[in-house]
Formats: sequence, structure tokens, C-alpha cells
Amino acid sequence: MTDVQARTDTANPQGEPTRSGVVAPRRAVLAGAGALGATCLLAACGTSSSSSGTNPSGSDFQNNPAPAGSKGADAGFPAGQSKGGGSKGGDSGGATALAAVADVPKGGGIIQGDLVITQPSEGTFKAFSKVCTHAGCDVNKVDGGLIKCPCHGSTFSIEDGSPQGGPATKGLPETKVKVDGDNIVQA
Repeated sequence: MTDVQARTDTANPQGEPTRSGVVAPRRAVLAGAGALGATCLLAACGTSSSSSGTNPSGSDFQNNPAPAGSKGADAGFPAGQSKGGGSKGGDSGGATALAAVADVPKGGGIIQGDLVITQPSEGTFKAFSKVCTHAGCDVNKVDGGLIKCPCHGSTFSIEDGSPQGGPATKGLPETKVKVDGDNIVQA
């Protein structure tokens, strides 16, 4: 009679014991995790392929976009509306009101939507981007003839948007405006 012994672990040709079940090598696990991460990244960057007729770049795409971080001149107003009502004269052809003339103090200004609208002298109105040129923070105050940024203390002139102090070295970009009746509109 032959003596048969059962072994619970058998050796492979390299002499290492084999294990029951499936164990993935470390490289396979890392490669799979990397592929999963890349797939998620690509999915997040993709655009919708719906046939709803919307722009593949998004519904707010424009050929002439506003500066980065801004929402356009009507930010802060309900969709399709703007402050003030239509044109009361001038030749703007019903341009969207950015602010009421009465709301902008002489020698000061207001922050309206994505703009700082100032009145450096009686009847002269200027508008500048509210995004500080130093680090991209929004300016938050107009005081003492200066537009002020809270992040690092940069200040800008209400007359021309030029830097007056702080770390900013470039002026605020200007948007041309004009008076149309009781409103200030983009020129």
C-alpha cells in the first residue's frame, strides 16, 4: 500500500509557497488606482454631450468674456434685470444701467456688481474692475479718494485706478462709462 500525505501548501518552481485565493501584486493595485484617478479626472473635465442645443462650453459662454472671477456688469441683479429702468435720454439706445447717478457720491464711489464706479469730480464718472491686480481679491471700500483692497492693503486712485499704495503695481482696468439720463451706463 502507498502512503499518501496531503500537503496544505505547495511550492511553486521558485520554491515559494502558494496561497489559496487571488492576491493582486502591488504593481497591479497601484496601476489600477492610477487608472481610476485618471478616469475620474477626465470625466470631470469633459463636457456634456446632451442634444439640448446648449453651447458645449456651457450656457454662460461668450466670445467676449468678462475678466476672470467676474460675473459681468449685471452681477448682483436678478437674471435678465438691471438696476434702474431703461433710457431717459442720451444715445445709449437703452443700455443697461450700471448704477444711478444719485448713488455715486462726489469724491467717492460705490462697488456695484463687478465694478467700482467713482465720481472723482462733479459729473465725472469712472468705472474700474473690482478685482485687485495684486492677488485677485475683490476691493471692498471706497474712502478718502482711494479704492481699498482688504487682502494686502493695496489702494488705487478713484480718478484713474492707478496704484497708490500697497503691493499692487498695476492699476485697476477701466471700463468706459457715460451718463444716460439718471443712470450710469457702459459707453
